Amino acid sequence: MNYFEFYGIKESFTPDMALLKKKFYELSKQYHPDFHANEDDDKQQEILELSTLNNKAYQTLSDPYKRLEYILRTHELLVEGAKPQLPADFLMEMMDINERLMEIEDAEQLGHLTAEVLAVEGDIKQKIDSATRGYVELDDTAKENRLNEIADCYYRQKYLLRIKESLDTFAARF
Repeated sequence: MNYFEFYGIKESFTPDMALLKKKFYELSKQYHPDFHANEDDDKQQEILELSTLNNKAYQTLSDPYKRLEYILRTHELLVEGAKPQLPADFLMEMMDINERLMEIEDAEQLGHLTAEVLAVEGDIKQKIDSATRGYVELDDTAKENRLNEIADCYYRQKYLLRIKESLDTFAARF
């Protein structure tokens, strides 16, 4: 079941967190296994499954990164093992950063490259913020376009994460 539907709220990258928490607590009470101890085994199993669903839904929707990933998955924009088509200019920029990373000789060079990577990461985050803003009010076609933009940014972030991990490895040397 879709987590947003489970809570009876609209799909959003920025849901009302107070409402989300309220729904979580309401359903936690409603589906708490202790309140259904006298039910038959089938009903107890159903309640346990709903309680588990409630916990998973809340954990996912209350975390911005997990929520973004969840929305993209529900729209089949994140598929395990899929190779995203990132723009050539982005890939060239990342290749350049990787090459310079291999040539780092001191902490100062590492600092400059780290600042450059953080700037790229900041740009990606701004694009995500911009693309997710007002998402709820869009029509289906506009939502689809925004979701594709967000998925592109998501994959760029993932790519950048590998470079940041390499930076951390190099930082340990200095």
